[in-house]
Amino acid sequence: QVQLVESGGGLAQPGGSLRLSCAASGFSFRSNAMGWFRQAPGKEREFVASISWSGGSPYYADSVKGRFTIARVNAKNTLYLQMNNLKPEDTALYVCAKGLSYWNTGTSDNYDYWGQGTQVTVSS
Repeated sequence: QVQLVESGGGLAQPGGSLRLSCAASGFSFRSNAMGWFRQAPGKEREFVASISWSGGSPYYADSVKGRFTIARVNAKNTLYLQMNNLKPEDTALYVCAKGLSYWNTGTSDNYDYWGQGTQVTVSS
């Protein structure tokens, strides 16, 4: 069965960095777009970044553009999110998601499996 396991979250200071990982199994990882979403307490889940099956066409939410970088290593079935210049408003549960097709979007309806998430807290 499809499994997505996130890691790398934790506490960071404003301006700091974290790198999240998502280990995928149970499907042909190289055949699907992947995405990162986040949900803060009391808020709706929101799109963060996505990437196509080949690692091209990265797509970012305006709120993270220029600070976050999404990447994937298909040989390792792993998705990454490098987060730099973190802000308190980045505090959320970060979840990776498997896309329905090769091509990535920013719409949650185009993703069919979700991990449990890793918590990121940005605070001084």
